[in-house]
Amino acid sequence: MRYHEEEPDNRTEVKLFAVIRTRGSGWEPSTSLELQANWDAHAAFMDRLHAEGFVVLGGPLEGTNDVLLIVRANHPDEIEERFAADPWSEAHLLRISRIAPWTVRLGSLL
Repeated sequence: MRYHEEEPDNRTEVKLFAVIRTRGSGWEPSTSLELQANWDAHAAFMDRLHAEGFVVLGGPLEGTNDVLLIVRANHPDEIEERFAADPWSEAHLLRISRIAPWTVRLGSLL
């Protein structure tokens, strides 16, 4: 199987990152996702990030305490700063556990 790899260039451009966010100490295990504290504020925050093109894809990883997000950013520090403003970060419901640059080798994100 072949895959497409874009030619690198020297321009500074927005990169893709895989971000794992993990449930924090504020998460109530006996409560569903939509009934967690500050759900509406968190959902509105995430909807804004998606509308801005910062969050490209996202959703919970089934059977884990994690969420996978694909984001567009210039640097991991930008990701940390943006998610720090999430009501669920402030309430310790979610925390970033990993940020890794991501290269698309198969398919595309338009």
